[in-house]
Amino acid sequence: MLDSLIKRRADAHFSKLPGVDVGKTIMTESEAVAAAVAVKSARLKELRLARDAAEQAAPAVPVKKAGKRNGKKNSKKNAEKKRPAVSLSDWLRNRQAARHSQ
Repeated sequence: MLDSLIKRRADAHFSKLPGVDVGKTIMTESEAVAAAVAVKSARLKELRLARDAAEQAAPAVPVKKAGKRNGKKNSKKNAEKKRPAVSLSDWLRNRQAARHSQ
């Protein structure tokens, strides 16, 4: 009997928390985070579906591949490509000679 009285008092005390209207439930922090994630996921899904629909509706534009130019060559690019490979030991010797020892 004493337990039931204590339980009724506790229920009456906690059922009337300040700032809570009658009939509304209190949302825990984890429930609020889960609800926010669900809303954000729904919004992102709508955006993704709209983007996919726009991509399907738009005609596909063929991408032109870069081809060789006739007559004109870029000498700087060709010079960099044809540079001889330097071994690691030669590279270290050159750095030491130029006082880049550290």
